[in-house]
Amino acid sequence: MAKWTPKHEAPEPLEGPVVATITGGTVLWFALFVVQLPFYGWFADRDLLWWVWTCAAGGGLGLIGIWYVRGRDAALKRHAARREAS
Repeated sequence: MAKWTPKHEAPEPLEGPVVATITGGTVLWFALFVVQLPFYGWFADRDLLWWVWTCAAGGGLGLIGIWYVRGRDAALKRHAARREAS
């Protein structure tokens, strides 16, 4: 297994506006879903309904993602506040 051991340290994770990024992506998925709804028949005729439902799934999973990253962000802030207090 020696050939599988890492040769250097892993880089620190990038932190940024994670909540805003996930929220923006979720809004984009829902917008694409709503834009495609008037063309539902066109997609159905060409057996391309997966495009519509992929956008709906992206929006739904994005809602779960927003819940997750907001909780993560709050936990990171609580941890930083506790570290500063002690």
